[in-house]
Order: sequence, then structure tokens, then C-alpha cells
Amino acid sequence: MNIAHKKENSNEIQTVAEHSISTATLASSFAIAPLKNFIYDIALMHDIGKYQKSFQNKINAGSEQRVEHAACGAAEFPKAVNTGFALMAQYCIAGHHTGLPDGGDRTDTDYTTASTLSGRLSHTERFDDYSAYKDELVFRPVSDGDIIKLFSDIKGNNKEDYLERYAFLTRYCFSCLTDADSLDTAHFCTGREDKELVSDFEVCLRKLNFILESFYPETELQKARSRVQKQVYANIEEDADIYLMNMPTGSGKTLCSMKFALERAIKTGRRRIIYVIPYNSIIDQTATVFENIFRNSASIVRHQSSFCYDDTDLDEDYKNHIKNAVENWNAQIIITTSVQFFESVYKNKRSRLRKLHNMADSIIVFDEVHIMPVNYLKPCLRAVSNITKLLNSEAVFLTATMPDFEALVRKYSFPSTIVRELVTDKKDFPFFKKGDYTYIGEVSEEELIAKMSDYPSVLIVVNKRKTASSLYQKVQGKKYHLSTYMSAFDRQNTIHQIRRELENLYADYPNLQDVPIDRRITVVSTSLIEAGVDLDFHTVCRELSGLDSILQAGGRCNREGRRTGAKIMIFNFGNACQNGAVNITKALLQEYDDISDDGCIREYYSRLFDFCDEEVRRQTIAADCGRPQNIPFSTYAKSFNMIDSRQTIAVAVGCDETSSKLIDTLKAVGFTNYHKLQKYTCTVYENELEDLLRQGAVKEYGGVFCLINPDYYSKETGICFEATDYYI
Repeated sequence: MNIAHKKENSNEIQTVAEHSISTATLASSFAIAPLKNFIYDIALMHDIGKYQKSFQNKINAGSEQRVEHAACGAAEFPKAVNTGFALMAQYCIAGHHTGLPDGGDRTDTDYTTASTLSGRLSHTERFDDYSAYKDELVFRPVSDGDIIKLFSDIKGNNKEDYLERYAFLTRYCFSCLTDADSLDTAHFCTGREDKELVSDFEVCLRKLNFILESFYPETELQKARSRVQKQVYANIEEDADIYLMNMPTGSGKTLCSMKFALERAIKTGRRRIIYVIPYNSIIDQTATVFENIFRNSASIVRHQSSFCYDDTDLDEDYKNHIKNAVENWNAQIIITTSVQFFESVYKNKRSRLRKLHNMADSIIVFDEVHIMPVNYLKPCLRAVSNITKLLNSEAVFLTATMPDFEALVRKYSFPSTIVRELVTDKKDFPFFKKGDYTYIGEVSEEELIAKMSDYPSVLIVVNKRKTASSLYQKVQGKKYHLSTYMSAFDRQNTIHQIRRELENLYADYPNLQDVPIDRRITVVSTSLIEAGVDLDFHTVCRELSGLDSILQAGGRCNREGRRTGAKIMIFNFGNACQNGAVNITKALLQEYDDISDDGCIREYYSRLFDFCDEEVRRQTIAADCGRPQNIPFSTYAKSFNMIDSRQTIAVAVGCDETSSKLIDTLKAVGFTNYHKLQKYTCTVYENELEDLLRQGAVKEYGGVFCLINPDYYSKETGICFEATDYYI
């Protein structure tokens, strides 16, 4: 009897045949129709290396001896299954534990050091006999014709498109395999039975409609909001791969997009809705809105680095169930970050990729889609095109500052992707203009503070964290600071304080006239406040940057439209760094009277993408390989970093009793609840970390850098690079 798994402290075993057949059946059930038999055979073959005598000796003796088993199935697959896509299967099987490998080349012949597929398949004579699988496993016939149809929209001899599609389908097969493998193993070892977290879309839609219908439009702004939303709803019957929902700030994008997603899901029978958001702060706000509306009609899974289900008061059984659903998105409503979403397509490890197959049969809403990093625009657009064209999903691109995505999809993705605009008549957009944008030119920090001192509430947004800290120190009166030098825990608390102070200010001084000096509010922030943070300021001042950032900052000014003549001032520090986006914006400030005009926004993105065209085209996995045999899955995954081109490092900070206990546990035993610790971390660049290490302010425990000197952290400004007792 050949054993695949043994339960600890028990005589219960799972045979290789039992595990292989169960995994294959499950993986096949996940797969799209053209790949069902192919993926069944991949999963059936993935563990045949466990038939080796060396592996059976290892599992029976309980030794720590390493036995290569994954490469056996990869080597055997072309012999056992008649298909021209055997290489795709070999990548999946060889990497089902360690991650999809680079293809490598024929020079990778030292299997003891090579991590490429080619290297791992060299010298197969080293394997023990595993042929016993032939007596127990029966393969299904694979139709290459069905698989070839998945490439049918690729025109001509376009090698790049072909390789991109080949890589995507390989990752998809890998996702089906690894999720099925994980689930079957967990079921045997723990008895855990994972079921999809269900939501009743029709009940959710009724509840959402009740909320929307309660908004009776009275003012001209409210009537304009209603007309814009009706344009979206009028297109619900129209089919497309990608829908563009260009709606101004304040037009009700969040609820409108969810209504559209629910309507499309019900109409087309799609299984899930995935809401993709660029920032954690927006997720907190959006998830709260949906949870309050849907309540017990929806099980919403939140997958974000700053949120931990251990901190919730949910029932323990449900908490464990939903934490499991985070691992593979086995739920009907998921809210996640852009980073989590696209890394679940382009990373190579099973922990990331096992979610990919659950992006099928989905309505995927990309909120604030303009924030998609320019250098990763091409792979992001290709991911969306592949998911919508191959996996029976639809995408909704949602933003107030919409690039010409139809042209960008044709240029950088698969031209056959069908793109449809939902809001074509923009005559109501001027109603949502909350203030005038004025460029005040170059100023010093002191001059800027002096200009802002007379306004009742001011938001100053700058490009650098050190600039924000410096400005904050110079501002007088009631003031707040926001940047990623602060932990997410302290940032969230600060945002709550700001919101409360603003609400009190507007309640006490509804006309914002004659506000005493001690009641005036100044907030100094980096760009993290620009999207999704629902705060309303009398005046906004934004350091010169890309037009999209300026307009997003402007969305925090006069948010409720209470005032006329509101101002968004754009300034420039003399030593500011210049780049393509800044220079393009500077030129447009001279050319357009109103930079918030839709034509100006389109022109900005047109020039920006032309300027960055070479970099955009270079960031694909196909750029570094010539054929399917040497696709660099592992190398590309390591380079795919959407957050920042410079390496940032998290530093854990003791912000309260909970975080201090987590860090104390880490110091004592070398590990802790890392997910729970996440919201108590702030980020620094490598050179900043080195500076803190030299000063003895930070020390590493269990792979985590922790601040050990509290004098180097302030709840107001975050990480300091000199101890507070040095300040005069």
C-alpha cells in the first residue's frame, strides 16, 4: 500500500491513489470546460513520485530525509498523456510545492542546484521506480483542439500575445491543482470541509435599491447625480468584457457600481463579485458601507494586509471558516486590494496563485482604477483581458479621472477585448465641480503655512513623508499629520479624530465665518489621503504632482458642495523632484483654464502613456523569453512589485497594549501572530532602516524588524530618525 499522508498520532492513512483521484476530481470541478480533462490529468499525476520506495520509507519511518517527488510527475506526464500541451502540465506539477519555476534551458543540467524546470528534469535516472501508478490511476483523454481554441483570438504570428496567454493558462491550471491539493490534504488531516461562503444577490439588490430609492433628488446637484447613475443602469443589458464607469467625485460611484455588479451577476448567472480597491483605507470604508446595507444577506470576505479576522467579535466557527475563504477566495463577495488581486495572477507561489481560478464567473469592480501603476499597466490590462475572455468574467473600471482605457486596451492588451462606456453623456459633470484649481507657483514651507493660516479647515498634501513631517512641526494650532511613517493603527485613529473635529467645526460654524484661531484645523498629509478618505475641507493645497493626484486631492475640498468659490491651490517647492507626470501637469496648467475638464484629463493620460511607452511595453513576462520552454515564472514573480520601485521594509511598533504584547511574544519565542501585527507596522526605505539600526533603535526578531526605543516613534508623526530627547 502506497501512502500519501498519515495523520499525526493516528494510524489513519490516505493512499497516493486516494489523494490523487480526490485532488483530480476537485481540480477538474474548478476548471473551465476546455481544460477539465487536462487539469484532471495534471492533478492525477502530481504526486506519482510518492510511489517511489524512498518516499514510502520516509513516510513510514517519519524521517526528515528529502525525497524529490514533484519532478517525477513532471517527467512522466508527456509519456502518460497524449497532448501537445504537456509542458504546461510539467510546469504545474514540478512546482506544486515550491512554486512555478523558470523554464530554464538545456545548460541547466545540475539538478542538485538548478531550480528551473529544465534543471529539475535533468538526470531522471536518479528517481526510484514509481511505475506502480499505472496500476491505479486512469487518465482522461485530452482534446488539444479545445485548448487551442483558447488562443483563437490571437491574431497572426504574435509571439508575445501567444506566450502571455500560454503563461496565464499555465498559472490557471496551477491554481486549480494547488487549491484542490490543499483542500484535499486539509480535509484528510483535519477533517475540515470547506464550503463556499454564500450571499443572496437578489436580497442584496433589494436592500441596495431600497437605500438608493430613499435618496429623493431635490437640489440641482442631486438631480445631476441621479441622471449620471441612470446612464449606468440603462446599459445593464449590454454585454462587454470591460465596462468603463467614469463618474465624478460625489456622484455615488460606490453604491452605483455595486448595483451594476449585482444586476449583471443576477442577469448572467455569475457566481461572485470581487471588489478591487487600491488602498486599505478605502477598503475599510467600502466594506463598512456594504456590510451595513447587506447585513446577514451577504458573507463578505475582506482580504487586505491591515485587516485581521482575529480582531473581530465573530463567532469562532464562522471566523475560522471566513479565514479559510481568504486563502482561496471561496466566497461570493470579496473585497481586496489591487496588490492582492494582481499578485494572485503574476506571483508564482501556491499561496498566491490558488485564488486565480476563483476569479472565474465573476463581476470584478476595479475602484479608482486610474491608480493602476503606469509601469505595470500592460500586465494588469492583460490579466483583466485574460480573465474576462477566458474565464467568463466581466470587469468594471471605476474612477472619476478615467484614462482612455479603450485605446489602452487595444494598444497594450488583446485587441479582441470588448470595452464599453457606461456614461457617455458628460453634460452633468460640471455640477460636481466643488472648487477652482489655481497654480500659485513656487513657495517656501513658511510662505505656504502663512497663506493657509486664515482658512477654517485646510488640507495640505505633499509628495514626500519627510516634507509632511517638517511642515507639520512648523504649523501652529489644531493640526494633524498623516503618512506611512505612522502605523496603520495610528493613521486610522487620526483619520477618525480629523473627521470628528471637522464635523464639530461645521456644526458650530455652518457658514464657516469668524472661526476662532483655536478652532481652525490644518491637516498635513502625503498622498494616502487622496482616494477614498471621506473628509471635507474648506481649502485644499496640493504640491505639484501628476494631474490624477491633484484632482483626487481636490476631491477632499468642499466635498458636500456647501460653499461657492472654494479653492484648490497647487504649489511647488523649489527643490522638488521633476518627473514626466509633473512636467506634463505643469504644461497642462498653462494650456487649460480648467484642469478638471474631461478633455484635459484625457490629454494628460495620453501624454503620460506616450512618455512611458517604452517602460510600459517592457514589463511583461514575454519580454524575457523566446518560447514556452523558458518562461521565467519565478524570476518575473520576484520582480513584480506594484507597491514601490524602491524597496520598503516594515517596522513593527508598540502602539498600544495589544501590539506591545505581540512584539514581546516575538522577542521571547521568535514568532507571533504576524497578520495581527500587520496594522502596527510602518514602512521605511532601506537606507532609513540602516540609519535606525546604526542608532540601535531597531532590532530584528524572528525575521521582523521591531522598534525597541520608543523615543523614535510619535503617534502624531510616526517613525523618527532622531530620538525625541535630541530635539530642542
